[in-house]
Amino acid sequence: MIKLLKIEFKKIRTYKVFWILFGLYFVFLAAGILLAEFMINHMVNNVNQRMPIPFPHVAIYYFPDVWQNVAFFASMRYVLIFPAIIMIILITNEFTFKTIRQNVINGMSKTEFLVSKLLMILLMAVIMGIILTAGSFFIGLFHSGFTDVNLFSKGLPFMGGFFISLACYMVYAFFCGFMLRNTGMAIAIFTLYSLIIEPVIYFLFRAPFMFKNTIYTYLPVNAVIRLTEYPAIPMLKKMMGLELQNHVSIVACLIPMAYAAIMIGIVFWVMNRKDL
Repeated sequence: MIKLLKIEFKKIRTYKVFWILFGLYFVFLAAGILLAEFMINHMVNNVNQRMPIPFPHVAIYYFPDVWQNVAFFASMRYVLIFPAIIMIILITNEFTFKTIRQNVINGMSKTEFLVSKLLMILLMAVIMGIILTAGSFFIGLFHSGFTDVNLFSKGLPFMGGFFISLACYMVYAFFCGFMLRNTGMAIAIFTLYSLIIEPVIYFLFRAPFMFKNTIYTYLPVNAVIRLTEYPAIPMLKKMMGLELQNHVSIVACLIPMAYAAIMIGIVFWVMNRKDL
């Protein structure tokens, strides 16, 4: 396992595109998280101008809500698209530059090649999860101070939900990149489906004229972002009637994991029956 990861690291060590996209992901994520409270309260001010009884301003950086709020912003499809694109590029580059053939010629089996990519996904998800958890902890500590341990650890499972969301979403990208094997086409189709096609399908299934159903909850990308579907902002319940989350559902976690397992199985099946 360590040997396979070392091989992967050698491929990305001097690959500037990887590090630029990796850095942009954290820049946009940090900017979105740090500006979220300001933007939400700006909307509250606009709403209060038309309300006889004004809504109070929200505070999203206090324990234990900070865990859920940060996980929510980090799990939005417009944020997750960055690590997904990174994974697509890493996969398609193997076919573009024929490095996959070179790996096999050098003695790496097809199974080891795929396992190395899945280990890379796992490692990236772990690193991003640790950074996000540490950042959330310090943000919450700065705003809340050090109080009861149970208070700031209560929402910590949402970080686990983020890890599953990120890992599964990158597996989706891994699947798309492997099946299409062309960087531009894979990025275009994956982005188009994730950001446009599936949201349209989602709203069609939830439209008033549609028969009563819960099909939209099983759409692949929606299953990923549903793990942290709403931030911990009680005002959303008052204004929009939303049922806010208070935990990460194990059943909800199993849906994207099942999709990921099926996609991995398909990739292994195709890999062992198709020429490189």
